[in-house]
Amino acid sequence: MSAEKKQIGFFEKYLTLWVAICIAVGIGIGNFAGDSIQALSRMEIYKVNIPVAILIWLMIYPMMLQVDFSSIKNVGKRPKGLVLTLVVNWLIKPFTMAFFAWIFFSKLYSAFISPQQAGEYIAGAILLGAAPCTAMVFVWSYLTDGDPNYTLVQVSVNDLIILVAFIPIVGLLLGITNITIPYDTLVASIIVFVVVPLLAGFITHKILITHKGEDWFKKEFLPRFKPVSIVALLLTLVLLFAFQGNIIFKNPLIILLVAIPLVIQTYFIFFITWIGGRKLKLPHAICSPAAMIGASNFFELAVAVAIALFGLQSPAAMVTVVGVLVEVPVMLSLVALANKWKY
Repeated sequence: MSAEKKQIGFFEKYLTLWVAICIAVGIGIGNFAGDSIQALSRMEIYKVNIPVAILIWLMIYPMMLQVDFSSIKNVGKRPKGLVLTLVVNWLIKPFTMAFFAWIFFSKLYSAFISPQQAGEYIAGAILLGAAPCTAMVFVWSYLTDGDPNYTLVQVSVNDLIILVAFIPIVGLLLGITNITIPYDTLVASIIVFVVVPLLAGFITHKILITHKGEDWFKKEFLPRFKPVSIVALLLTLVLLFAFQGNIIFKNPLIILLVAIPLVIQTYFIFFITWIGGRKLKLPHAICSPAAMIGASNFFELAVAVAIALFGLQSPAAMVTVVGVLVEVPVMLSLVALANKWKY
């Protein structure tokens, strides 16, 4: 193993700063543009805002290019790390997220928000909790000396499970919060934001590796798409916060209130997964990425579904966007912990 200290890229390292700048720009646009920006927010098809949908698809497609279906055949050789990832992501994480959200939004924050608003804030948190991370996990895995091939297997299997487990889990938990679920919109969101980019990524991956080779694909092609995903994310945030600018400007405290349960959930899941990995005697190179996958979220999907189900200016969409804001600094702190506890 190389003794060279690994560093996160400059742009990724300060992603939280760029996110904060985009939020400020979006809020400013929302306050000063008025009806002009609202006209853009009404460009919808089946409750999905067209400009935002295009940007979110541009975020997700580059991530799906990294999914390697051929690597899944090696899962059986070291199954414990994958089992831990699946148990945490699908049997624990969505339910603890719903619990923390219920405690904070329905109980502790009852003096600040109405019961109806609380339901939508909880729904946004549930959408985050039911969508395990895909792309950024590769960064966290790299920074903690994780096994890149095993991380790829974990992420690939999670992407496949999202296709069948996301809708039932979200439906179950949203049903508990007494919110009506338009299942056709939820299914359409999964198809548009997971199935289509996954198939497009798979086909692109297959064609380019066949004609250009794997080395060219990883060293030349993938790096070109990295900025596309991040720029699309930042532009999405500008639009989202422009659409909600008036609401945030009148009540900036809501961002802090939303962030608290999300941060608690992230640390809680990390520690649960880390302890589980140690109990299973997993090597650090597998335990650390498993904990990172559990702690982080596929916020692009959560944002997309929140917008489709509840609208661009909804509390649910607000929660998923705040999830983007807090994720990077929190995950960087967990990277530091994982490296400190390296064994």
